Amino acid sequence: MAEPGPGPQQQQPPPGPAGKEEAAPAAKKRRLAGGERYVPPPRKLSTGVSFGAAHFAETSYYFEGGLRKVRPYFFDFRTYCKGRWVGRSLLHVFSTEFRAQPLAYYRAAARAGRLRLNEQPVRDLDVVLKNNDFLRNTIHRHEPPVTAQPIQILAEDQEVVVVDKPSSLPVHPCGRFRHNTVIFILGKEHGLQELHTIHRLDRMTSGVLMFAKTVEVSKRIDEQVRERQLEKEYVCRVVGEFPEHEVVCEEPILVVSYKVGVCRVDPKGKFCKTIFQRLSYNGKSSVVKCLPHTGRTHQIRVHLQFLGHPIVNDPIYNMEAWGPDRGKGGKIDKTDEELLKALVEEHRSKQSLDILGITEEDLNSSAEGKDCGDSSDCTKPVQADPSSENSCPALDAQDPGKNDTAGCPLNSDANLETLESKELNSCENQDGEVGGKGSGEKDPLCVECKMIRRDPSPKELVMYLHALRYKGVGFEYCSRMPEWAAEDWEE
Repeated sequence: MAEPGPGPQQQQPPPGPAGKEEAAPAAKKRRLAGGERYVPPPRKLSTGVSFGAAHFAETSYYFEGGLRKVRPYFFDFRTYCKGRWVGRSLLHVFSTEFRAQPLAYYRAAARAGRLRLNEQPVRDLDVVLKNNDFLRNTIHRHEPPVTAQPIQILAEDQEVVVVDKPSSLPVHPCGRFRHNTVIFILGKEHGLQELHTIHRLDRMTSGVLMFAKTVEVSKRIDEQVRERQLEKEYVCRVVGEFPEHEVVCEEPILVVSYKVGVCRVDPKGKFCKTIFQRLSYNGKSSVVKCLPHTGRTHQIRVHLQFLGHPIVNDPIYNMEAWGPDRGKGGKIDKTDEELLKALVEEHRSKQSLDILGITEEDLNSSAEGKDCGDSSDCTKPVQADPSSENSCPALDAQDPGKNDTAGCPLNSDANLETLESKELNSCENQDGEVGGKGSGEKDPLCVECKMIRRDPSPKELVMYLHALRYKGVGFEYCSRMPEWAAEDWEE
């Protein structure tokens, strides 16, 4: 049964790792010129990676069709005014940097009290922004589904927690993911809080993932990382018959797009080294052991593509967009822009943009990154106040093909301008429940509430790349070999 969702007025995420905010020193309030708007001094937010009960209580999970789903919930995106916004009107910022929605949406959001400037409701979108202005945008947030496969705890003591991460789960909040992440699931379902990320796994990579319980342990293992004292072993299933002998790949890797999360081999890239050894071949595909000696983004996947043996079901590096050779030997015959466009179009045609971890909003908006630069992998550690977000995004762009409300376009200017305040605040006043099958509550401003999206199948959320072993000074953790790595396995 779904739980009642909090309305925008109730949404007050506690800042700071322990739900506390350190007050800024009292500042002398200078005399304002006639008509000048006062901007309070910036608040000093406590730093650290920590999510508490208030964050976990924002919403709840439900399970359907082999997927873990998050009930939609109201959430505040918060940011201080960026330097390039100073002197521009709020309306101009929305119209130039958050273009996934028409201006009528922002006017309706302001009427509903969902846009706040220095914690005061925005009454006039023509207000000119000043340095230290604090913006808050309350949205109705929908998260993509992930696999319903549970997170298995491999080991736990006073210093660390080691888990077997399922494919499709980001490690920590980023992009559209917040509750459907390892950090939140461990906090909500296992009571494990204030964990520190030690190493990174791509969202689509499964396997051994290690967290420190204290800052001291995190620093100690970080030192081993810097000293190259850690050994990582992966296993994957690749296309074709991989060579029987050991293969060493040292091709440099360049990031093509942080937003989409695409890399390629390029002489201008960073040095990388991966050692590969075939374990088995079933006549169609090979199981390969991978030993990365560096830790570049998508390193194993990019090197395998370069060698002509991409991971069988890699949603990026085994796609037709790379050309007939699928990137073998670095042969692409496309500019980076053409490659990205081809990849996006290929997934758009399959209604599988969620597999990339991006949305139409990400593609249409020119705003800077949402929670982290790489929405595909979401691997950058969260070091700031966990209750805050660094932008005020619009909602997803409309997709008429998925609209379940016939006859009028979603969020058309006419529809939004005619919404009455009672309708805009209906999400606060109803006793209905947010999310879940059969839920009667909808947010009148939310495009996602009006869409029917195709759910990915559990099979689509698995990529055949698994972190099998993680070893350092004084520790070694292993997981079981995945089913798809069995010698006689057939798809």
